[in-house]
Amino acid sequence: YYPRNQKIPVALTLLKHVKKSNKVFTRFIIINNTQKSFTLTTTSTMNDTVDKLVIFLAKRDGIDKLVKTFQYVSKLVNWQVETTHPDLANRFKQWEVSSGLSRKAFRTGRFLTGFNGLRRNPGATPTFKFLAVLANAGEMVYFFFDHFLWLSRIGTLDAKLAKRMSFISAFGESFGYIFFIVSDLIIMKQGVEAERKLIALQQEEENSKDAKEKIRKIRGDRVMRLMAVAANVADLIIAAAEIEPNPFCNHPLSLGISGLVSAWAGWYRNWPS
Repeated sequence: YYPRNQKIPVALTLLKHVKKSNKVFTRFIIINNTQKSFTLTTTSTMNDTVDKLVIFLAKRDGIDKLVKTFQYVSKLVNWQVETTHPDLANRFKQWEVSSGLSRKAFRTGRFLTGFNGLRRNPGATPTFKFLAVLANAGEMVYFFFDHFLWLSRIGTLDAKLAKRMSFISAFGESFGYIFFIVSDLIIMKQGVEAERKLIALQQEEENSKDAKEKIRKIRGDRVMRLMAVAANVADLIIAAAEIEPNPFCNHPLSLGISGLVSAWAGWYRNWPS
């Protein structure tokens, strides 16, 4: 991070420092550009209260995915041994419930993430802006009412509220995930089309490093979005079990596998490169 009006070396050095810094730059204006140096005159960083809070809360994603793995592994074990080893099944059931409540505590304040996403990056086109508003609105409802569900389940609020809060939270979750999935599928489709054009260009211009790098980035982004779609579909099944109970979604095997798919997709996406 360079203070205002401090001269720094060539542009490549600036880009490296911006990448390594924990600060996120929204814009910068460079003047006095010469062969050897230039002056950074204006910077605007995302460092207001909401940004700092969102960055702080985002650090919990890793532990959330770990505890989510515990939650759904224990659900599957409980289902598997409940008839043969009732005592063991009860222990795993307690682990499942404890993990679920712990995850709700970890998610305190997470509804601000959706608000900040709309505030900072609402979308490049009207279509994506529309999808972003719907997706993030659903997610905000999910996380906000999840607070009341947690408080009612631990006894701070009336336990009778739990069922209603669970329904509202699950409805917001499923509503938001539908639009997140649609948005990711559209972007993946655009990526496939762009990749085809780059492959054709690469065949015309042999050893095009620029085209190879762009193709690599498109494929990497596609993998991440596939993981996001897999996680959102899995979570959609779990939410559907709460909104409209049915034999398929509410079966312990369906819930267990869906939870693990979501958790492990999250592991892949959040694991440091």
